[in-house]
Amino acid sequence: MSNSLYALNRTPVPGARGPQHVDALGRAIIEGREAASYLWQVPGDAETRARVAVLLKTISRDSAKAGRSEMPRLCEDLLLATKASPSPQQVDLLQDGFDRLYRLWGAAKSGLM
Repeated sequence: MSNSLYALNRTPVPGARGPQHVDALGRAIIEGREAASYLWQVPGDAETRARVAVLLKTISRDSAKAGRSEMPRLCEDLLLATKASPSPQQVDLLQDGFDRLYRLWGAAKSGLM
């Protein structure tokens, strides 16, 4: 492959955004989203539900340290959902909650909050 072709393939697309830097809080939120998605397939998996609860406590603690007030409140609500009996509604609530946490985290990282 010639160097000019290689350079052509590596040219950034105008208006494309690069990957967002993911800190520890972002990683916990992403991991929680993935776990909640897994619970959709296996809602009774006690180990995954326990992992979600640990992640929510971590997210709550870290976001409170960062001065975020809405994220810890949302985490407390989602912790209640992890204690409920496994159901599609409970898993849907967890997925929606992690999606909201992700949007809040992204807004905070971009400086909108």
